[in-house]
Amino acid sequence: MIHVLAAQAQPEKVRIIMIGAHPDDCDMKGGGTAILFASMGYAVKFVSVTNGDAGHQADKGASLAKRRLAEAQEAGKRFGVTYDVLDNHDGELMPDLKVRLQIIRKIREWNADVVIAPRPNDYHPDHRYTGILVQDASYMVAVPNVAPDTPPLKKNPVFLYYQDGFQRPNPFRPDIAVDISSVFTQKIHAMDAHVSQMYEWLPWIGQHLDQVPKNKADREKWLAQTRAVPITPEVRQSLEKWYGSGKAAQVQHAEAFEICEYGARPTDEDIRRMFPMLSAK
Repeated sequence: MIHVLAAQAQPEKVRIIMIGAHPDDCDMKGGGTAILFASMGYAVKFVSVTNGDAGHQADKGASLAKRRLAEAQEAGKRFGVTYDVLDNHDGELMPDLKVRLQIIRKIREWNADVVIAPRPNDYHPDHRYTGILVQDASYMVAVPNVAPDTPPLKKNPVFLYYQDGFQRPNPFRPDIAVDISSVFTQKIHAMDAHVSQMYEWLPWIGQHLDQVPKNKADREKWLAQTRAVPITPEVRQSLEKWYGSGKAAQVQHAEAFEICEYGARPTDEDIRRMFPMLSAK
């Protein structure tokens, strides 16, 4: 394990890869931060570990996978990121060697400095196993004899977790909190590209499909209202650390991340270099 992130190893603009279980997971958990990075010229990639072919009440299989791939590609354009979707079945993901090697290769190909993924405790097995798969890849990305067809990274990236509300076995710790208020509307517009999820499947499984506006013009407003994540006291405290109490008090929307112990262990100085948007100015 690497405990010190060498300053000389940090490029001027870091490369970020966000990994989720399904097309739309990265969007909801880290989309605002991705927009901020992309607007600064940083290279950002979203990876969905499954093709989403089970996430709908009516469509399924290859037809649904094709639809969700098209939605992800459109969302990627709106976010300003590259969007990859791996061809693993939704609802059937297992933390096996085959998928671990896929993730190792994706991280290496992107030459990632920062990797963001779910914590391995979640209601959905695909989310849990995505977290485990990324954890299992975290050390191996620098091991030359693992997946030798793809050159290993010369340094271990910083691995982060997305925010969640689960309390066991341990609650989420917001080590980094990013003010996304200025790009929240753009985040919602990008999420709007996932029509099959935002306006069909998720409302259906959540038993509020009847609340989805029929008028397309009203849908993004509704999506903003229903998908806004309240800022917890812990996240507000993290915002105060990074932005100062004055600016933190004005933040309306934020995304938070926990530092995983398995990758490089950044100092506060490293984090500010990697996340230059963390400023009171």
